Amino acid sequence: MIGSGVTLTQGRSSATDHRAAAGTFGPVRIAVLASGSGTLLEAILADGIPVSLVVTDRPSRAQQVAAAHGVPAVLVERTTFGPDFDRVAYTKQVVEVLQDAGIELVVMAGFGTVFAEPLYEAYGSRVLNTHPALLPAFKGWHAVRAALDAGVKVTGCTIHVATVEVDDGPILAQEAVPVLPDDDEATLHERIKAVERRLYPATIRAVLADPSILEKATAST
Repeated sequence: MIGSGVTLTQGRSSATDHRAAAGTFGPVRIAVLASGSGTLLEAILADGIPVSLVVTDRPSRAQQVAAAHGVPAVLVERTTFGPDFDRVAYTKQVVEVLQDAGIELVVMAGFGTVFAEPLYEAYGSRVLNTHPALLPAFKGWHAVRAALDAGVKVTGCTIHVATVEVDDGPILAQEAVPVLPDDDEATLHERIKAVERRLYPATIRAVLADPSILEKATAST
């Protein structure tokens, strides 16, 4: 059942068609969660990874990217960003959408809402995230700015298992990005994004080839 505040947009072809076209990954059903321009979603789809569902928390270009690739998109709209926001209730609504779609692997790609415990109770280690820094350094929403403010010579991006503690989950992959003398937040972030668009799909592929990677990473922390 899809609750109130949830809008479904059907792509031109089914998720089953995408999995069949990819051919090599098997029947894992993947949801990508995005909020903004959808460039990471585009990179994941361009890599041939079979995405069954896209979920957004606000109207965004990510919905258009999903439609262009024939992937169903669900808007679970966040209607408030103030202190009255019920994070647990919102998380439960997203989990319901994911479970109704039979989703097995959750890939966060620039999703602008932090989830509460119900997502991780439902999916355990099967939630991936990307962060524009070399964790554990520079956690949080303004990681690129923080790296510049700290005067570091190298930063980068991290693909990790998401947990209820923000930017604190087991690390799956990292790649360094040099900080250039004339960098500002926009130029540095764009170079980090270029690495993310390559490293994130590669990490998802590795997980699909060997799902035990997630359990092993979690067990080692």
